[in-house]
Amino acid sequence: MSSSTNNLSSLKHVAIVLDGNRRWAKGKGMQTLLGHKRGYEVAKELLPVFSKYGIEYVTYYMFSVENWNRTEEEVGYLMNLFRDFFSSSVDYLNEHNVRVKAIGNLAMLPADILEKIRRLEEATKNNTGLTAVTAISYGGRDEIVRAAKKLAKDAVENKINIDDANEDTFASYLDTAGVPYPDAFIRTSEKRISNFLIWQAAYSEIFFLDKFWPDFNENDLKYIISEFSQRERRYGK
Repeated sequence: MSSSTNNLSSLKHVAIVLDGNRRWAKGKGMQTLLGHKRGYEVAKELLPVFSKYGIEYVTYYMFSVENWNRTEEEVGYLMNLFRDFFSSSVDYLNEHNVRVKAIGNLAMLPADILEKIRRLEEATKNNTGLTAVTAISYGGRDEIVRAAKKLAKDAVENKINIDDANEDTFASYLDTAGVPYPDAFIRTSEKRISNFLIWQAAYSEIFFLDKFWPDFNENDLKYIISEFSQRERRYGK
């Protein structure tokens, strides 16, 4: 079997930075906040498309810990988008056999959104198709610090032997425990990883697309799948 075929069959998890929503709206003469609405609509609409191509996990960078520093108006608008998504998407997700998992510093979220997330996770937990991981109030460094604190606490309480701890041990304390590392890391409109999955994406194939997220479509995914199939993943060997 060729290395290209091997790579194609191993494209199971894509991680995406949904960037350029505000600039997309501005370019169309719209209120910039409406770009976020379209961006989240695209993210939702693409879920069955990922499943169509055999992808088992997609992780969306929806809202970072740094995004809390944006204006009160913008943060409030985004929180309302989350309220709508987490409360109105159950039927759509179940129809398409999509399971939802939320990661991030969720304790920073308003209590009602946190409750909606838990309800959606519960309502979709038995779905066996695509797993949609939503990174909300997420930061890679923040995740690593939180994981280190949990590991240290367990070591102090003699729940683990710190001398036996290794990379797999540490990974089990991350928000993404149980989720495979992303094979492809995609970012639209910019060329930065922006503190997203910085542990998990150490050996991901990176794709920077010169377009805004609301313009991302099935053809872009097909391009990434084709390009991914041509790359040789060496993992440092």
